[in-house]
Amino acid sequence: MDLLEKVSDQLAQEVLEAVRATGDDSLVDSVKKTIGASSTTLEEAFMTAVRIRRAEARGRDMLLQLLKERQRD
Repeated sequence: MDLLEKVSDQLAQEVLEAVRATGDDSLVDSVKKTIGASSTTLEEAFMTAVRIRRAEARGRDMLLQLLKERQRD
């Protein structure tokens, strides 16, 4: 993993944790705008990492739901 991926993924994880803790989804957009003002490259990588992390969470939630349904059957 290169520096861009490391930095953007770490920031995405921290921001998404703050969103979970506060319930304030606008944190993602605020950070995106702030870093985008200095680096569009980092902004794009950050948003990609956010989308990947959110998709992963949805996938894990679905897996848990499917496993629970199978256990009931």
